[in-house]
Amino acid sequence: MDDLPTLDGGGFRLRPLGPGDVPALVELLRDPTVARWWGEYDEARVRAEYSEPDDDLGAFAIEVDGELAGLLQFSEEDDPDYRHAGIDISLGAEHQGRGLGPAAIRLLARYLFEARGHHRLTIDPAAANRNTIRAYEAVGFRAIGTMRQYERGSDGSWHDGLLMDLLRDEVTNG
Repeated sequence: MDDLPTLDGGGFRLRPLGPGDVPALVELLRDPTVARWWGEYDEARVRAEYSEPDDDLGAFAIEVDGELAGLLQFSEEDDPDYRHAGIDISLGAEHQGRGLGPAAIRLLARYLFEARGHHRLTIDPAAANRNTIRAYEAVGFRAIGTMRQYERGSDGSWHDGLLMDLLRDEVTNG
């Protein structure tokens, strides 16, 4: 998706990721508070997944004071009978717990609803990731159900995921 705009969040901005973000993104994804949920990333994996525009994935840098504070990405289902978008977020440890996550999610949600025409958003965090779940709940996401043994963790065992969704008219003001 090479047509992504820069979105101003007042105190932060969402801008399309680019090749110049690779070093900062590697550092972010290696942060232990992020890697616990996202797995292992090295420069090669980050380049492969994020440095070139992808038709199936929209990826934004969450930028605070000119520095990469996090990653916010989305994918879209374009079938008109099932049209929706799925999103995911990661924030470096120094930006967690300060309201930036919900603010960035809210900004992306409004963009996906208003500019890209979606009526529903989904997310599937690890069921044990309470911080991320609280951030989504602050925006209006609701738990739909637990997906048992949904993903393999870095320890090799299977972990549950929580399916959440948000409808266009459920976005909270923050």
